[in-house]
Amino acid sequence: MHPNPVYHSKSTTQNIAYARERAFGVLALNSQDSGPLLSHVPFVLDKDGDALWLHLVRSNPMVRLLKAPCAAKIAVSGPDSYVSPDWYGTPDQVPTWNYVAVHLSGILELCPQADLRALLDRQSAYFEGRLSPKLTWTTDKMTEGVLDRMMRSIVPCRMKVEKIDGTWKLNQNKPDDVRHSAASQIARDGLGSEIEILASLMRAADGQG
Repeated sequence: MHPNPVYHSKSTTQNIAYARERAFGVLALNSQDSGPLLSHVPFVLDKDGDALWLHLVRSNPMVRLLKAPCAAKIAVSGPDSYVSPDWYGTPDQVPTWNYVAVHLSGILELCPQADLRALLDRQSAYFEGRLSPKLTWTTDKMTEGVLDRMMRSIVPCRMKVEKIDGTWKLNQNKPDDVRHSAASQIARDGLGSEIEILASLMRAADGQG
């Protein structure tokens, strides 16, 4: 998380909502033998942000660490872009990178294998429900034996969320007109991901600095 408090303008409720909407992040665990372990995972976060559920491939080294509950963190990334000093329209600026990120920290543990299908159903229902109108996919469409065989290769996990931090680095430290100038340039020439969304968030950040 960025140390400047001006970039932490969103409430815990807003950070929870953002993480729930994205529902995908980088899970980090620390291994004493090989250092930090990272996995890219979809997840389901409950409404209050108190717990989330995910699954891991059984062969993932993280699973071996989860013989006992482990401290864990999930980084949820949003839009981002390089910001050229020339885009501010004011002198004596330096390059930077604007971005949105929410970190979820807590204790991760394995769940009973019997919980796996319910987790998969919950995840697929969430994502399928956000697609344009289509016949919703469910695990009931799978051949029972095939589904059971595939589920044996993954394990369900639950994380008790103990801390939620969000960085919304949107040039809130700049005057509104300067930030709007940079936002327009990012929308046109930005280097990063979801640059139009980032530009929109920057324009909406008036009065947050």
